[in-house]
Amino acid sequence: MPADSPRQIPGTRVAVAGRGPRTAASLGLASAQDVFRLRRGAQRAAAALGLEHQDQVRLATALSELGRDRLGCGASTVSFRSESGEQPTLVVTLEWGHGLEPTPETLQLVSRLVVIEYEPHGTRGHVTIRQPLPANNLTVTEMDECLAQTLGQAGPTTEADFLRAQTRDLIATLEETRAQREELRRLNKELEDTNQGVLALYSELTKELETTNIGVLALHSELDEKSRQLREASEAKTRFWTNVSHELRAPINSVVALARLLLDPASEPVSPEQRQQITLIEASGQTVLSLVSDLLDVVKAESGLLDVQRAPVDLRLLVTQLSATFEGTYGSKGVPLVTPDLRDLPTVITDGKLLTHVLRNLVSNACKFTEEGEVRLDIGMSEDRSSPSLRVTITDTGVGIPAEELSRVFEEFYQVRGSHQSGHAGTGLGLPYARTLTELLGGTLKLTSTPGVGTRVEVLVPVHGPDDRGEETGGGAQ
Repeated sequence: MPADSPRQIPGTRVAVAGRGPRTAASLGLASAQDVFRLRRGAQRAAAALGLEHQDQVRLATALSELGRDRLGCGASTVSFRSESGEQPTLVVTLEWGHGLEPTPETLQLVSRLVVIEYEPHGTRGHVTIRQPLPANNLTVTEMDECLAQTLGQAGPTTEADFLRAQTRDLIATLEETRAQREELRRLNKELEDTNQGVLALYSELTKELETTNIGVLALHSELDEKSRQLREASEAKTRFWTNVSHELRAPINSVVALARLLLDPASEPVSPEQRQQITLIEASGQTVLSLVSDLLDVVKAESGLLDVQRAPVDLRLLVTQLSATFEGTYGSKGVPLVTPDLRDLPTVITDGKLLTHVLRNLVSNACKFTEEGEVRLDIGMSEDRSSPSLRVTITDTGVGIPAEELSRVFEEFYQVRGSHQSGHAGTGLGLPYARTLTELLGGTLKLTSTPGVGTRVEVLVPVHGPDDRGEETGGGAQ
């Protein structure tokens, strides 16, 4: 390697340019006393610029080792200056005129204490130390003046003073190390206590979580058992009502058939009084048979056994059948069933059987509890063309339903109590059954009522476009 090329020393970084010309203060190195004075002055300068005690000792020790190594090299000087920037810096440069290069041992020792830049030039050379300073809000000029004043007060010192200063530094370092060790011991103790607390908390939380999990598992087990019992009860209820309905149908059908046989003109003639009694028997049988059919249909709907079979439904025919049925049943009351103009009724695609059941129950309920006035049936289409729905409204001028009873009228077997119930047989299944079928058709049923004024029920059922056979939702009558 050429003598004047930069040499990389472990722990140092090589500079490729020399130092600047500006210098705040400088010290010569000609004797051991100069080395003592350099150490003391460097430590005071570092303290004046705000370095901590350990950094002061590191800088002073590094300079004294370099100074001792450079004794005997002609024109050796140490210069001090400051630099500004993102972080202020103390720059110390040791130069010599001739002699051997610093020993690797010295450079390695110094590089363990501070960051150095070493650039040899044959027998000449310099080593630069850059020591970062804490923020001090001082300008470069103010820091240089501080260096000049501090280093100018260094004065001569003896070897005994140097040893005493080293002893003081050593004692101070030992005290600082002991204080740090005590602080570390205290922190370790706090950490151990914290860890014990965390472990205790973790153990407590784990126990609570285990207890909670046991409770949750027990609750799930209890809920599963309750759900099983509810399913069994529901299945038992379904089987009971199905069996009862089937068992009742046979004798009721027999009663109705025998009554019709007695009223047949081909049968033996009966007196007017007997004919009236037989007619009453047939009407009562028909009523009971209708109630049994409703009960069986409710059971099927709850069990999911009712399937929706959509097909074109002629609303004109449906309304005509409703009018004929209820004219025969409630015509004697003198309360008319007002229906819309058949020519305005469309043909829609839905389940005609289920829709008929819904309207029959609602109209029957309205006629049953209306003693005067009228029962009105209105049918129309919703205004939403993108999702067409059939809107059916049944309005009566009957007794009405109290506000506190409205939330319960859709409960199965529940009937509003009052004098209006006298003479009106029923099971309390009409409204629940109508709502169940409406929801099965994908629609909604809303009921509003005012006691003494009447009741209004609105059924909204979605209707469909072309079915599987390509038949479309119709408009008016043909």
